[in-house]
Amino acid sequence: MSIDITTARKVAHLARIAVRDEDLPDLARELSAVLAFMEQLNEVDVEGVVPMTSVTPMRLKRRPDVVTDGNIQDLILANAPDAREGFFVVPKVVE
Repeated sequence: MSIDITTARKVAHLARIAVRDEDLPDLARELSAVLAFMEQLNEVDVEGVVPMTSVTPMRLKRRPDVVTDGNIQDLILANAPDAREGFFVVPKVVE
């Protein structure tokens, strides 16, 4: 698929990229090259290939999923204008 100058101008506009008119032919050629490469990738047979998250076959390190309070309650409440008994104090809104 080949990209013409009109399409390159439209793509630049949609991407909110300022492109001078004299640079549009180069942009059109580069976009055409990208599309040609994508078409070339579509020719690769990937049947039976398992998707990978990395090029090295290793399992990611994981930590145990444990819920904690972070042990920084005092530091957090120090930022509050008013705190009592370990909670934020806010004005009453509902009568």
